[in-house]
Amino acid sequence: MSRNAAIIVAAGCGSRIGSDMPKQYLPLGGIPVLRRATLAFTEHPGIASVTWVINFDDRDLYEESAGGLDLLPPVQGGVRRQDSVRLGLESLVELAPDKVLIHDAARPLVDADTITAVITALDKATGAIAAVPVTDTLKRASDGYIENTLNRGGLWRAQTPQGFGFAEILEAHRAVANSSELTDDAAVAEQAGLDVVLALGSENNLKITTQEDFHRAEKILMTDSTTTTAGLRVGSGFDVHRFTDGDHITICGVAIPHDRGLAGHSDADVGMHALTDAILGALGESDIGQHFPPSDARWKDANSEIFLSHAARLVAERRGRINYVDITLICEAPKLAPHRTSMITRMGDILGLPSDRISIKATTTEKLGFTGRGEGIAAQATATISLP
Repeated sequence: MSRNAAIIVAAGCGSRIGSDMPKQYLPLGGIPVLRRATLAFTEHPGIASVTWVINFDDRDLYEESAGGLDLLPPVQGGVRRQDSVRLGLESLVELAPDKVLIHDAARPLVDADTITAVITALDKATGAIAAVPVTDTLKRASDGYIENTLNRGGLWRAQTPQGFGFAEILEAHRAVANSSELTDDAAVAEQAGLDVVLALGSENNLKITTQEDFHRAEKILMTDSTTTTAGLRVGSGFDVHRFTDGDHITICGVAIPHDRGLAGHSDADVGMHALTDAILGALGESDIGQHFPPSDARWKDANSEIFLSHAARLVAERRGRINYVDITLICEAPKLAPHRTSMITRMGDILGLPSDRISIKATTTEKLGFTGRGEGIAAQATATISLP
């Protein structure tokens, strides 16, 4: 049985991403970046235990991202990355693993082959890091002008995970606790005189720093999800609610003024209900009534965001992703088109999807049927998801 541990370093704020939320908690394909990075380790047979080093100011985000994962208690990070790593290592002293892999949460697309390569390389050295060879021509410049061309022979781009014998890297980190900042754990090991070898990483194991990196990661996921790494599934959903007394209706999370309301056990959001059923259908997870029975008083007047978030979480727990959703709303009144942008934004916030992967349309039945008579509103939805 493996006695190896992994530390996921996630205490930073990621200010360059341009978001109020730390980048490690932002959704990537519907799954928080940090959770996606972690799943590769929790599911790897060579890793027995995983811990996160976080900023405790983000404890609520941690709780949401870590739900259902088998993790050791989180560790409060330090001022610098190397401080955070040292604190993570100290938390493992009683566990005393043989080897420890240290990984940056900002690399969410690490794969099992890269983890295996680092673990295997530790059989011949005290340290091993994932890395890829430099293939581009390198130029040294000053004030935007090229000074000379560098020889790229023997140059590699360092990635994570970086693995080490536990006792050796702990001692090395303790020794540099009060030194100037070092950029990675290999530098700490080098300063301690430890031998470190290279293990072949992956070009897809990119580090998310900017919005452009996010877009690139999304494209990688989308490409993978439509080829060999994931099964494509499509689910459909349909819902109806009748009109009742009221002064507004809630559709796709947006309150819309109207001379009547919608009757339902929850908030009667036909758009969210139809989409929730579509996602559950794609998963083979029955329907919304099985997960949130109308006979259960807990769901009386409940916000339908609870239901949709639950369906999205089920996709994430199976390491899947929601690729695209399409909702058609059917009624004579009120006019829904003016609220379409707000609806898309709200659904995107819940699902972690960009607006170009959410379609919301409104139509009528030309005065035919119960919707044509103004008796209620109907919605139908389709969800496309991919599962490993």
